[in-house]
Amino acid sequence: MVDPRAHRPGLLARDNDDPVKIVAVAGLVALCSALAVTAAAILLEPRQAAHLEAEQAARMAAMLETLPAMAEVLAESGADSLTTRLVDLATGAFVDGADPADYDAEAAAADPASAVTIPAELDIAGLRQRAPHAVVHILEQDGEVALVILPVSGTGYQSRIEALLALEADLRTVAALTITAQADTAGLGARIEEPAWQALWPGRVVSDETGAIVISVVRGAASTPYEVDGISGATRTGNGITNMLRYWLGDHGYGPFLARLRDGGL
Repeated sequence: MVDPRAHRPGLLARDNDDPVKIVAVAGLVALCSALAVTAAAILLEPRQAAHLEAEQAARMAAMLETLPAMAEVLAESGADSLTTRLVDLATGAFVDGADPADYDAEAAAADPASAVTIPAELDIAGLRQRAPHAVVHILEQDGEVALVILPVSGTGYQSRIEALLALEADLRTVAALTITAQADTAGLGARIEEPAWQALWPGRVVSDETGAIVISVVRGAASTPYEVDGISGATRTGNGITNMLRYWLGDHGYGPFLARLRDGGL
């Protein structure tokens, strides 16, 4: 008796359009691919971790190169890692899958298709509109937030003022305020860029016990932890700094993000 299986061609000998051969080959390819990917992931994991750590260090170094005043703040904070994320200002949540390096907040604020109009009653910073998202830097020590760095902007006396505000882990205490751009009156408002004036900010408190944002630049000398000495002859520039910080730390600015960060909901 002849075994009927003897007349069945082997898998490779079957026609290329044979359904059995198609399914079998596809399965083998998928299996081999899965094994290769798994092996690569296991073997390359240490190298990937090293690359990630190097990338974080490079980002931190690049940020500090552009912001020399932040170097000392970072050293004092004891932070050992930097995370740069894109935040949805309306919800305070991170924007998943977005590369912060690719986001141009200034362009987004100027584009009618993406810009968020600031209600007149809230526009104390004189911006009229802002970008829907913002790039923030979170520095950590042993897995805990040590410092949060927020870009802020507003209208001064003669120009737009841009700055970076660094908050300590309690998200109320100022670690530093670094002015990155301004064009106010030379010798008066422009003095906000002077290291001596910026040195007045560390230790100031932005909100009171109720959570209200009360930080302000005052005329004359400060008398409370919520105040910073004003610059003689530059009252309007000082008011611009006050309004800039009160807007960005409020509910229409970073308020939702800081609330989530404070509650551990990120």
